[in-house]
Amino acid sequence: MRARNVLLASGRRTPREEVDAYRVLARVSPASYLPLLARALQRLTYDTGSGKKHPSCLALCEEAVAAARAIDRAEPARAEVLYTALDSCQRELYDLGRRAEGLAMRAEMLAIGRAQAELSEGSEVRGLRVWAAGLSEEGRHAEAADAMTELVAAVLPRGPAHGSFAWTLLEWIAALRDAGRSDEALTAFETLVRMEADEAAGDRSPMACHLYSLIGYARMLDAHGEEGQAALVRQEALALLTELADTGERSSWSNYQASFWAVLLTFSGAGSDRIAPDGPRPPSGAVPLRWSPDAARRYFDSRHALRDDVDALAVRATGDPDRYLPELVRLHRVLTVRSAVYWENRTHLFAERVRSLFDDGVDLARRLSRHDPADGRRTLAEILIDRSTFHTAAHGFGAALDDFRQALSCLGEAH
Repeated sequence: MRARNVLLASGRRTPREEVDAYRVLARVSPASYLPLLARALQRLTYDTGSGKKHPSCLALCEEAVAAARAIDRAEPARAEVLYTALDSCQRELYDLGRRAEGLAMRAEMLAIGRAQAELSEGSEVRGLRVWAAGLSEEGRHAEAADAMTELVAAVLPRGPAHGSFAWTLLEWIAALRDAGRSDEALTAFETLVRMEADEAAGDRSPMACHLYSLIGYARMLDAHGEEGQAALVRQEALALLTELADTGERSSWSNYQASFWAVLLTFSGAGSDRIAPDGPRPPSGAVPLRWSPDAARRYFDSRHALRDDVDALAVRATGDPDRYLPELVRLHRVLTVRSAVYWENRTHLFAERVRSLFDDGVDLARRLSRHDPADGRRTLAEILIDRSTFHTAAHGFGAALDDFRQALSCLGEAH
């Protein structure tokens, strides 16, 4: 009776009072109150007022999962309540570095998604994307590629009408590439380029996103020995960037194009980035919000050590450029990419945070090009293109065009 009075009383009750009441009532009437208990426990894990997690966040998440599992299997709402509870719990497990347990919960979420898809006769299986991301972080690239291929096959018929389709394609391309399925990755990238071209032509997507996809596609073609095709794609990018510099975007867009740029930047910079094998690596085609918390921390916290390494290498490269300058340029690019993604994910004023890094990277690449023209000019072209896409994301289309033309000149493609 006291528990019922808490819930029925007028006035605001605290999340703790609500949970305590549902705990009592779930024993009396589990069918009615177990779903409410599971949801209340999840709300208690995070204080929206202070922005802080509850000290017993994991224990509350685990209790929510236990409550959801205790719901009668015949209850239609059970699957949704359990999926949501598992999702909250796996995030907390990953945050604490308990990755194996977190991945096991993602597998359970996928099983629920498959059962729901079968009952509803729907083709898209909920949980595939988060499962694929977990597999990718563990280096299980073949399985991740299979999972993303299954997801894309389900959403492909809807195409751009599926709100996150472009982001799904990016994750699919990265998974295919990481799994060594290069021909499929190139075909998938071509699909993304065509789609972004159509969307931009119909004024349904920023021209900048089409530009980033063209540049990323050209880089993948280069990596697989298709230099002639890559050069043609860069000419398409040049024409599009020239239009942007002349007229700007045809419509006003939110800043999501910068997030699209940041994802493709990590994707293109993956070849330079040699993350230590003793921990998780974020999936290179996914936005940071889809990374597990511990993988994101490891990736972004490394910026501080990278800065120290770059400063130390800069001193050595002055005295022995043959030995240290190429590694300095590579490591500086890694620092630039990680910093750009970090700040873009946190503030729309990211440009001011990382502009100097892109400028310093070009200066270093010019030094390398003068010291070793044979290899240095291609490296300079790559880093100029990096800065060109940065200027585009910051709406500096004129500066972006200047850098891109210089890059084409370095590659012998100016005409």
